[in-house]
Amino acid sequence: MANIASQRIQREFAEVQRSDEVQRSLIAVELVDGSLLDLRGRIAGPPDTPYAGGVFHLEIKVPETYPFNPPKVRFVTRIWHPNISSVTGAICLDILKDQWAAAMTIRTVLLSLQALLAAAEADDPQDAVVAKQYKENPELFRQTARHWTFIYASGRRDLSMDSIEDPLKQQTLELDAKIRRLQDVMRIDEHKALVALSSNNWDLERATQALLP
Repeated sequence: MANIASQRIQREFAEVQRSDEVQRSLIAVELVDGSLLDLRGRIAGPPDTPYAGGVFHLEIKVPETYPFNPPKVRFVTRIWHPNISSVTGAICLDILKDQWAAAMTIRTVLLSLQALLAAAEADDPQDAVVAKQYKENPELFRQTARHWTFIYASGRRDLSMDSIEDPLKQQTLELDAKIRRLQDVMRIDEHKALVALSSNNWDLERATQALLP
């Protein structure tokens, strides 16, 4: 079975490399240490979403029973999305579970995940906290998702604020200021402060209380 999986992935790997999406830098896939069963995927954040401008890396583990069983996929890049765990990167997507079909491919998976970033399924969440914010406060969700994209997926974290579009600059500065303030008060790292604030609708008092023992 492992041989079948390897042969199938070899064909699919070549298919992805030739695809139009790769030429437009929308998706990519590479082998890890030359293994056909251990892949690293990459998708670009779709335009007109909070993930635009971001590049998201994925861990793809191909089982020896592939293509009769789906690959195990998780986000390596941290992301704020109802169907993706903000802690582990685990994904809730039907084609990676019971709706998988042997005719599907790694290219199918990458494009489906890119589509998921553009159209979340908040009623079937992987991350309940994110889903709650998505449904109850959509604008705050978009601000939070954009900030996570800026910090973790844009490659611009160490660049000047001049690289940020003007409408987002003030918002980015305000959110960053809250992160720094919580870090100073609680003596925690940036990610822990970001999670606490994101999970508490950027309310400093609530985020501080949530971090108290």
